Amino acid sequence: MNFEVIVANLPKLLEGAGLTLELVAFGLVGGAALALPAALMRVSPRWWLWAPAFAYIFFFRGTPLLVQIFLVYYGLGQFEAVRDSVLWPILREPFWCAIIAFALNTGAYTAEILRGAIQAVPVGEVEAATAFGMSRTLSLRRIILPRAFRIALPAYGNEVILMLKGSALASTITLLDLTGMARTIIARTYMPVEIFLAAALIYLGMTFVFVQLYRLLERRLSRHVVGAR
Repeated sequence: MNFEVIVANLPKLLEGAGLTLELVAFGLVGGAALALPAALMRVSPRWWLWAPAFAYIFFFRGTPLLVQIFLVYYGLGQFEAVRDSVLWPILREPFWCAIIAFALNTGAYTAEILRGAIQAVPVGEVEAATAFGMSRTLSLRRIILPRAFRIALPAYGNEVILMLKGSALASTITLLDLTGMARTIIARTYMPVEIFLAAALIYLGMTFVFVQLYRLLERRLSRHVVGAR
């Protein structure tokens, strides 16, 4: 085990880790923006609302993330209408293609998590809101969604960790994230064990930091539950 190689290339690996965090952050924000309306459409009794949401969730949960990245990065460029559109300066960049794929993928999973959480809200709380004269929109904003967010928090924490690990696939479209940077260094040093071990430890460190921050958030949002014990 050559630790000198690890130390010498650690700055480059940390640079790649910074890009990884950037991709994950943008992907999660975009996914959250897609997830809430998709979840609300999914629980709607109107078929013309829940059917498109169901199709979106089914497709992106049922196909591999790697295939979705390739469809966005390689597939969209085949259409002349896309190449001639104002979106082409964005869609030709691997960075934005990766973010779009990540957002679509995590948005589908998050929407299904929220859908389950919304349906898990106790019926008595919804009936109480109705008894107080709240409209459906008001009860969603004040009762159902805040309660659903707390219910969904543990499952969403797992989704964020999966998204962090799945971001390694961005290296397949030339991005020098942590995995991509590790592969580049290995091509130069021919020491895969040392470099991949260092990359794995950095991923482990990022996951550990997130888990600790998540526990603080969960404890803060569940203070009323903890106090009741």
